[in-house]
Amino acid sequence: GMATNIPPHNLTEVLNACIAMIDNPELSTAEILQYIPGPDFPTAAIINGSRGIAEAYQTGRGRVHIRARADIETNEATGQQSIVVNELPYQVNKARLLEKIAELVKDKKIDGISALRDESDKDGMRMVVVLKRGEVPEVILNNLYQQTQMQTVFGINMVAIVDGQPRTLNLKDILSAFIRHRREVVTRRSIFDLKKARDRAHILEGLATALANIDEVIELIKASPNPSEAREALLSRGWGSEMILEMLGAAGAQASRPENLEDQYGLVDSLYHLSPVQAQAILDMRLHRLTGLEQDKILQEYREVLDLIGELLAILSDPDNLMAVIREELVAINAEYGDERRTEILANHLDLTLEDLITEEEMVVTLSHAGYAKTQQLDTYQAQKRGGKGKAATSMKDEDFIEHLFIANTHDTLLCFSSAGKVYWKKVYELPQGSRAARGKPIVNLLPLEEGEKINAVLPIREFEADKFIFMATASGTVKKTPLVDYSRPRANGIIAVDLKDDDQLVGVAVTDGHSDVMMFSSTGKVIRFPETDVRSMGRVSRGVRGMRISEDEKIISLIIAQEEGAILTATEFGYGKRTNLAEYRVQGRGGQGIISIQTSARNGNVVGAVQVCEDNQIMLITNGGTLVRTPVKHVSLVGRNTQGVRLINLSNDEKLVGLERVIEDEDEALEDEGEVLIDENDDTVED
Repeated sequence: GMATNIPPHNLTEVLNACIAMIDNPELSTAEILQYIPGPDFPTAAIINGSRGIAEAYQTGRGRVHIRARADIETNEATGQQSIVVNELPYQVNKARLLEKIAELVKDKKIDGISALRDESDKDGMRMVVVLKRGEVPEVILNNLYQQTQMQTVFGINMVAIVDGQPRTLNLKDILSAFIRHRREVVTRRSIFDLKKARDRAHILEGLATALANIDEVIELIKASPNPSEAREALLSRGWGSEMILEMLGAAGAQASRPENLEDQYGLVDSLYHLSPVQAQAILDMRLHRLTGLEQDKILQEYREVLDLIGELLAILSDPDNLMAVIREELVAINAEYGDERRTEILANHLDLTLEDLITEEEMVVTLSHAGYAKTQQLDTYQAQKRGGKGKAATSMKDEDFIEHLFIANTHDTLLCFSSAGKVYWKKVYELPQGSRAARGKPIVNLLPLEEGEKINAVLPIREFEADKFIFMATASGTVKKTPLVDYSRPRANGIIAVDLKDDDQLVGVAVTDGHSDVMMFSSTGKVIRFPETDVRSMGRVSRGVRGMRISEDEKIISLIIAQEEGAILTATEFGYGKRTNLAEYRVQGRGGQGIISIQTSARNGNVVGAVQVCEDNQIMLITNGGTLVRTPVKHVSLVGRNTQGVRLINLSNDEKLVGLERVIEDEDEALEDEGEVLIDENDDTVED
């Protein structure tokens, strides 16, 4: 045999499409799609993408992706989040689905689920997936879609028997076949009804003839010894009646005449000759039918039958009338039984990635020295004046501290460069989101790092543009430039980014246009600025060239791709920092020892970071104790290169500054004025 798999559809939509095809038989399949956008399943759910629907309706074969309808709910009291499923794909068994999810959790193929509950009742289905704290609900939901029957594929195969032969039909073909079927049904029904109406009219004509000649009929019956002779006596003669002539004249002698009635019966030479069927009906007639009221009823019924015969003849003689009847019946069915669509269709979402489910927003991304990663919403931190005590960005153990801090959009791709010179891919939204007190999740659980391998540099990327480059700098002063597109194809186990020496590590990675100025800052307060064109583009596995010559106790701590305007903000480990106009940093040749960027001493300590800023920017400072301060750049003194700077943050005993990041301030964002701590710049600035 031949397999067929036609999905259920919405009655209202199908009827509307049929009506439209009756009105305009030349409708194309694409135009019919305006009436039938896709299947409609009794379990509702969501059809994820219309491409498969269009293909199936055009060719008769296609694949439809169906997703469960799931919402993310948060318990206001506890803050715990849950994925609540109210609708499942067609033909998916809820009990088996729950068993499958439990099995995946047990086998650790899906992480982050703490409990499963079936809360379905008489009001509807409700399946609850309770999440662990700090998990990203959208990530777990995507895994459920991919690994369970919360997302299924319905293979459409519209095979039907047409004229005795199996055929694969497109949408227009199958609707046309249905309309042809309706035309055949209505035609056969009309022929059947016409025969019944004519037979009834024939009986009524016989009864009317008997009533018009009632006295003679009664005498004839009384004189007959038995019913058979009475019937023969009724058939043996013609009967006259003005009423009969009037009745037949109104109908037309042929219109109401049964098809197989022999010629000798009916109206012949102005006399009506009864048929055997009529004679038997007269003999079967009860006496109460002889009253005048009953005679009127017979005449009224005859007129109604004649009207019906006229309508049926009009239907059978004119195809337009036939189609009008079909259309009218479809409209009536629609009015009585039509219902609303249950299944939602997400057009243009067939190839949806998880990224499409995530709201774009700026996040604070932190990675600790021990390898714990997390994200927090940027607006968690209110701005403070410089010198403020700040808020705890994360909960750190004594042996751990924040090593990487940056701002990234949830849709950005994170290129994670490791100590082994490899690069891994991770979306920002795939990182766990946590509160300020949360430690985060081990990066080893998020990336396939090898034993002893750690992430040394992270670069957020929005698009992998062909004319862009990735510029890297290592702690030993080596630089390297590689086309950005070389990193556009994610690999599950990462790829080689740079060939590092055993005692070297990446300290800075940036996206460039190939024609910018590069600035490298050392731990002892030196900086070198040289044209990016001094470094040729290289392959991923090359080691690079010397960017800055440094001493044995010196290392590179920051890489900046210089912009046209702005200033350089430098920060030291004891919480000091300053701004210096970019123009004060002259361009040199690659490979030199550089010039002074900030004076370092026992008071302010070594340099921990440098960023390029504008007046309306903000900066984030983070300590090895996990404290974070967000402060406007305009509150940091603008001074020359050869200075120690001003206090940026008050540090507790044994606490050091370890991170610095630039934040672009929103125009509408109000700065927090409470608890500001102002430091006298004259006391904190030390000139040579």
